[in-house]
Amino acid sequence: MKTAYIFPGQGAQFVGMGKDLYGNNEQAKELFERANEILGFRITDLMFSGTDEDLKQTRVTQPAIFLHSVIKALTLSSFMPDMVAGHSLGEFSALVAAKAISFEDGLKLVYARAMAMQKACEMEPSTMAAVLGLEDEKVAEICATVSTGIVVPANYNCPGQLVISGSMEGIQTACELLKAAGAKRALVLQVGGAFHSPLMEPARIELASAIKNTVFNEPICPIYQNVNAQAVIDIEAIKENLVAQLTAPVRWTQSVQAMVADGATDFVECGPGNVLQGLVKKIHKEAITKSAE
Repeated sequence: MKTAYIFPGQGAQFVGMGKDLYGNNEQAKELFERANEILGFRITDLMFSGTDEDLKQTRVTQPAIFLHSVIKALTLSSFMPDMVAGHSLGEFSALVAAKAISFEDGLKLVYARAMAMQKACEMEPSTMAAVLGLEDEKVAEICATVSTGIVVPANYNCPGQLVISGSMEGIQTACELLKAAGAKRALVLQVGGAFHSPLMEPARIELASAIKNTVFNEPICPIYQNVNAQAVIDIEAIKENLVAQLTAPVRWTQSVQAMVADGATDFVECGPGNVLQGLVKKIHKEAITKSAE
């Protein structure tokens, strides 16, 4: 029996996130206030009582989810992971929880990542789409045939649910082809850009520089990284995978399968929402899933 702690990515945010944690735990309050100082604005005000629009801004969304996830993990008396993993942005939360990077450095990296991604999104109109009801291989095959722009698989979320990413025109063409091929749905998402695609290359270069200048330590347990869905503890490999993640797909299905193969029976979601618990259940029905409350 092994326990995996898993950390959500962008999209899990909601107004009021972290408010109870701040109000009921002195250590959590101190960490939230330290975050306000590091960022130079009161992100707690936006998290606790802002609007949905406030939280949708990438520069707010990413650090907000990171803070909620990490502070929840750091204030858990029972936090003893056998392994960790995070979905996209959640990989940074997982690394801080596993003591590979400090809370302060993790927050600075997440904010640098958010700003770099925002800039990349503004360079070229791009988007993402959720594809339901087709095999992963079929979706990838169809994406490769699109000639009207860039389209690539971005998030392997669970069997039968894959998110694709690319240029506006490319995504529109791909959605039509995927529906014709039998997809139950091919729905364009309300996101600001083509995350986990080659269009994030400018952000990848910027993030690589920030990661290079950050101190990393060996984590207290293996982290299953998005890029290769394998257990990693080597510091240099962790850094390389973290940089590559911006332009490569999130292999969440494969990561969960690898954790199960390595003995994971219990999956504890640490952060806002319960999206990852649902995905884990679809990947491995026998998994025991719960929230880190």
